[in-house]
Amino acid sequence: MTASITVVGLGPAGDVLMPGAARALLLEAETAFLRTARHPAAAALAGVPTFDHHYEGAGSFEEVYERIVGDLVTAAQVLATTGRSVVYAVPGSPLVAERTVELLRADPRVDVTVVPAMSFLDLVWARLGVDPVAAGARLVDGTRFAEQAAGQRGPLLVAQCWSPAVLSEVKLAIGDAMEDSATATVLHHLGLPDEVVVTVPWHALDRAVAADHLTTVWLPASGPAVAAEMVALDELVRRLRADCPWDRDQTHTSLARHLLEESYEVLEAIESLTRAQATANALAGAAAALEEELGDLLFLVCIHARLAAEEGWFTLADVARGVHDKLVARHPHVFGDVMAGDAATVVSNWELIKKQEKGRDSVTDGIPAALPALALAATLQRKAAAAVPGLADAPLESVRASAAAGVAGLRAQLAGEEPAGPSRSDAAGELLWAVTDLVRRAGVEPEDALRAVAQRFRARILADERRSP
Repeated sequence: MTASITVVGLGPAGDVLMPGAARALLLEAETAFLRTARHPAAAALAGVPTFDHHYEGAGSFEEVYERIVGDLVTAAQVLATTGRSVVYAVPGSPLVAERTVELLRADPRVDVTVVPAMSFLDLVWARLGVDPVAAGARLVDGTRFAEQAAGQRGPLLVAQCWSPAVLSEVKLAIGDAMEDSATATVLHHLGLPDEVVVTVPWHALDRAVAADHLTTVWLPASGPAVAAEMVALDELVRRLRADCPWDRDQTHTSLARHLLEESYEVLEAIESLTRAQATANALAGAAAALEEELGDLLFLVCIHARLAAEEGWFTLADVARGVHDKLVARHPHVFGDVMAGDAATVVSNWELIKKQEKGRDSVTDGIPAALPALALAATLQRKAAAAVPGLADAPLESVRASAAAGVAGLRAQLAGEEPAGPSRSDAAGELLWAVTDLVRRAGVEPEDALRAVAQRFRARILADERRSP
């Protein structure tokens, strides 16, 4: 027989609001479970087992939900032989923001019957005196506010505000876009004796109550979250491609030189900012210049993504999702159980993961051959240091000896002596390689160091030219 699970809701608050049908099913069932005892109505169901132990042992909420579903399916399959079903109770309504029910309904191993119940939303709209349809309200998850509120001006009902840290993240996602006079309504423990409904200034959002799993926030109007600006930029690029003759004529190839130029302009802006920070001089102007150059570079990323979207290849959203998922996968020390106590271990793990992801035979695969020679040398040395330490990290004395031999060889050849060793070109290459290795090991980026010296030399040339008659 097919395994079956009956899902009931406990309602939004205490046992007074628990549906009678749910109570009866739970008390009469031979096998019943509560998702959590951390709900006001659970006190009336003492003795019904819960899945709270999964919250303590899992690394993420998604892992908790998957474990719960696995246990429920196993229990239902055992009972299926006798024609009975499991009864599973969740807080609020089974059909509102309940991930385990979503997973169960998608699982082909079980038949799922849902018994409706009152949701926390019913209490929210009653306390606010708001018709959500007439107001055009949208429900978003506080833990994913930045992405779900993208482009939304409100009104927004923010659920899953289970800690002050979540409320702080909501504030940070909107940043300075919220007006100083803006307010938010915090709804806390609705339907319980200690219920709180309070409207507070926006800046005090995370200090209004000790937020927990029964806390929700109402934003009548919101400033645009960070993602909203990306939506606006993507739409602008689409409009330019449609209406601007220059933008319409561009291809990936025609834009390549602009990408290179803008990248160098970003580097120059970073150098200017670094100098400004060192001297505390014109810092605001240098930061503004970097912001502008990053914007130009971002525009090129957006237009390349738009060109690809027009071909049906991928979109800007795909690009963002791809790099997001890649960064999560390459940071197992942040999002997994891998230990990495220092930056060197992080880099080593990154290279190994990247090699496995792409099925590469060598850590050198994917290094652009067109890199400037100094940057190419430093990149190869770094890659080797991460993946093949014995090859890259020769004794420092050996590196210094190579540099000295290169200098001696070049001096001899410049003096007209017969070269006893490598040619002038090879000697120069060995010298530059050794110097690059020494600089890299000292924790300095060789390309940046040489560029800084070149810029100082340029300044000397300009100063001399101004002094000349």
